[in-house]
Amino acid sequence: MKKLLSLFAALSITVMACAPPVSAADEKKEIVFADVGWDSIELNNAIAGLIAEEIFGYTWSEVPGSTPITHEALINSEIDVNMEEWTNNITTYQEDLNAGKFTELGINFDDNYQGLYIPAYVAEKYPDLKNVKDLAKYPELFADPEDPDKGVIYGGIPGWEATEIMQKKINAYGLDEYYNYVVPGSTPALDSVITSAWDKKEPFVAYYWEPTWLMGKYDLVLLEDSPYDAATYKDGIGACPAVTVTIAVSNEFAQSNPEFCDFLSKYHTGSQLISEGLAYMQDNKADHSEAA
Repeated sequence: MKKLLSLFAALSITVMACAPPVSAADEKKEIVFADVGWDSIELNNAIAGLIAEEIFGYTWSEVPGSTPITHEALINSEIDVNMEEWTNNITTYQEDLNAGKFTELGINFDDNYQGLYIPAYVAEKYPDLKNVKDLAKYPELFADPEDPDKGVIYGGIPGWEATEIMQKKINAYGLDEYYNYVVPGSTPALDSVITSAWDKKEPFVAYYWEPTWLMGKYDLVLLEDSPYDAATYKDGIGACPAVTVTIAVSNEFAQSNPEFCDFLSKYHTGSQLISEGLAYMQDNKADHSEAA
């Protein structure tokens, strides 16, 4: 019996020695992406996930959660990849990065503008309407159907900080003398205002942001403003800042999947590209995977 056990042990060692080594990438077959609920990150996940499947042989899934919750999950290695870390919206982002709690691979996009927009056909017809303050010259162009003596500026969504800032901007620039500030009740309601006016080629001025399907489908022009100043921005004075949106992975994933992380470090989109992808989805009733 002892001889048989010794022979079995020797045979097992020989088989193990001859077996090919397990690579770091082979240790993890599924990539878990963060999903904070908006279309742009879901499209980015689908693009990166498609490449992960077709080129690297992974499967992938998404875990939903808010921005702070998914950031914490990344630190704890409960999530592998976040394709859109909105750095200005995470109060501990730089502190956590400096402490080495997660790995930043690069910038996905940093041209996500927001502010007051007019349609291109209005900008072309009125070339001197370039700045937010220039709206004081054109209240009759953007007449309020409910109050013909004033123009109308459509704001953001109730509860958003940007919606309040746009109200303060109108007051700070003296536009409240000429315009009513109307806040639609939801994103679809705001979208409806813009698309309805566009279809009729009517003038409008409204708050909006990038990247979105609407910005990919329609040619809107952002009105200029004075340079962003953190000291005056919340009082409505100055342009809205663009946010640096990074790609980040857990330290555990970075160590065990260097080849895929090298790919992610070269991944860069931009608001226009993502907006066009979202517009494709809207026009073709496609899901994120089909658009990817």
